[in-house]
Amino acid sequence: MDEEERKREQADDELINGAFQKLLDDYQASRHRKKVDLITKAFNFARQAHKGVRRLSGEPYIMHPIAVAQIACSEIGLGSTSICSALLHDVVEDTDYTVEDIENIFGPKIAQIVDGLTKISGGIFGEQASAQAENFKKLLLTMSDDIRVILIKIADRLHNMRTLDSQPANKKYKIAGETLYIYAPLAHRLGLYKIKSELENLSFRFEHPEEYASIEQKLSSTQASRHELFGLFTAPIEEALNQMGIKYHIKERIKTPYSVWNKMQNKHVSFDEIYDILAVRIIFTPRSREDEVNECFNIYVAISKIYKSHPDRLRDWISHPKANGYQALHVTLMSKQGRWIEVQIRSDRMDEIAEQGLAAHWKYKEKAPGDDSIDDDDEYTEDEAELNEWLCTIKEILDDPQPDAMDFLDAIKLNLFATEIFVFTPKGEIKTMPSGCTALDFAFSIHTFIGSHCIGAKVNHKLVPLSHKLQSGDQVEILTSKSQHVQPAWINFVSTAKAKAKILTILRRDNREVQKKGEETLTEWLTKHEKEYSIAVADQLAAFHEYRRRDDFFQALGEKTVLLGERDLDELNGKRKPANGGGWRRYVPFVKSKPQEAEPETELFVVPEKFNRKKPIYITEENIKQYKFPSCCHPIPGDDALGYIDNKNQIEIHKRTCPVAAKLKSGFGNRILDAKWDMHKRLFFFATIRISGIDRVGLLNEVTQIISAQMSVNIHTLNITCEDGMFEGTLELRVHDREDIRLIIENLKRVEDLKEISEIM
Repeated sequence: MDEEERKREQADDELINGAFQKLLDDYQASRHRKKVDLITKAFNFARQAHKGVRRLSGEPYIMHPIAVAQIACSEIGLGSTSICSALLHDVVEDTDYTVEDIENIFGPKIAQIVDGLTKISGGIFGEQASAQAENFKKLLLTMSDDIRVILIKIADRLHNMRTLDSQPANKKYKIAGETLYIYAPLAHRLGLYKIKSELENLSFRFEHPEEYASIEQKLSSTQASRHELFGLFTAPIEEALNQMGIKYHIKERIKTPYSVWNKMQNKHVSFDEIYDILAVRIIFTPRSREDEVNECFNIYVAISKIYKSHPDRLRDWISHPKANGYQALHVTLMSKQGRWIEVQIRSDRMDEIAEQGLAAHWKYKEKAPGDDSIDDDDEYTEDEAELNEWLCTIKEILDDPQPDAMDFLDAIKLNLFATEIFVFTPKGEIKTMPSGCTALDFAFSIHTFIGSHCIGAKVNHKLVPLSHKLQSGDQVEILTSKSQHVQPAWINFVSTAKAKAKILTILRRDNREVQKKGEETLTEWLTKHEKEYSIAVADQLAAFHEYRRRDDFFQALGEKTVLLGERDLDELNGKRKPANGGGWRRYVPFVKSKPQEAEPETELFVVPEKFNRKKPIYITEENIKQYKFPSCCHPIPGDDALGYIDNKNQIEIHKRTCPVAAKLKSGFGNRILDAKWDMHKRLFFFATIRISGIDRVGLLNEVTQIISAQMSVNIHTLNITCEDGMFEGTLELRVHDREDIRLIIENLKRVEDLKEISEIM
């Protein structure tokens, strides 16, 4: 070993030992039982197993398991079993050791968790969508056996996101997309709010670096004015609370860059138009646990005397905590500066649970007198009970596998993202339901039989249809009839995962008979025309009639909405093309600046076998026709874009914010490419801008003057409607890139009486 190598090994040892010592120090400072010997044994075992291996960043591989264990210990609050499992989580996957070896050395519990983590390793998604769903099912099934598996997996993902800089761009988009799609909502659902926010922000930073930097800079530059507003707003509140003799402190809560950007995207507003960047938290120490709720409401009454409260914005999460244990009283008050400001009132116990989630739950668990310690072995009793209802819903979906993996993921996501409302049964029992649910969702939540025979409901004693959306506080009585059967249209207005899964199951069961009849019809028709039935023939005719799935084609034949005839025979004999050209309709997003002679159709680029997927593809005026531009998001130069290699090995271009791209990043990460624009304002693209404001003579002329005369932009279509002195409209423009749109919107903002301007994405 030469001197340089020896020095490097010595530096590695110091780095590793320092990181492990910090982990031990943090563990010993916690209230967990001190099983230092077991943790040290797991560390030494993992260190030996990963010896000589390095991460892409260049640091020794063992630093990753230590970092995951550190997050599990310090940020989630887990104990020795979880810390050991985190240290060992990559051993089975990356070395020759087996789960049996782990069980023999560390016992069945740690082995079970390591096994669960190994099954869902390498990101939860495989090559194909079906494999992705299978892995996701494994993740959730394992989670329902021992929730520590998903908690350690979230810690693993958080460390991977923190060290994502060393990865190539296409990998960054895959991992960031997967994180936003699955891991952030899972962390939120488990009450890990700090981790959820960090995962969202890191995903945003890697997918949209320029927008992230811009919002960070704007948040920084407006900090002084926000702090001044906070001081003016809280001064009279502090005076009132001091007079009440309450022990408290008040904190500023600033929106994260991701949540600011998300609101800008969803509401089509600029940074300056977001008024709830600042919120206020009042965190108090109650005189006793019994006085906690009363003191919350006493503070609410006191501050409502100082400022007027918004009648529709009181949220009582104290009487009815969220499923993940979150408790607080939210009230929105009108400040003297004319701004609505949200105030969150919490006890210090509630605040700790809101920040740390499950970790704080364990801290506040009831223990035997004199026993101040907790351990992994007794962590999962009360807390698992809080999540039981959610886990039961997931198990119901898993019991009836979806044929389409992406549908399965979407069904799970419905439950992950949903905010909750409280609904009363006729007997006064409270049921927690997702926001936006309908009477039919409620019926299926009670029982599948009641849902499938539901004909309507009485909400607050008034008759309503199945599609009626429920509000918090509604009392709901479900009406049923034995003659009622599940209708295909129901799938369009239910929102809960359970209801969707049950309706699809019943419809599939009912459809099987019709499909069987349709298949028999096709077989008879083919026999009559002296042709043999095969799957290839059925698929050919299904595509000819524009059905993506063979079963849908059989369904149409069984229902007699499709009748076979001469055109089908010509299709099979190769004498005729489909009426519309068939297959994927190519979307060409641009027009030439000058009319030219008809050009021959450019061949689409086909990705060769040894294509370097780590390098970005560059979209230029010369090669743009070689790529597909699906109509889901219409990317234009200047948009953050990515490429996706489809089943034909051709490349689709999507915006990174596109909902379709979100699924592709999660499900087919190995097919994602980094796409960059190299355009020189020679081609035109369509963009649509929405405007609204106060109607007056000459306003439209000013708008068209700015766009056409001043900026030389061609207005392709213009639609304006006026009513009661107000107007709104859309302008479809031909622009070169995103910068053109930004300049147009900037110039239009100077037009008097034009109140709202936004791009329709």
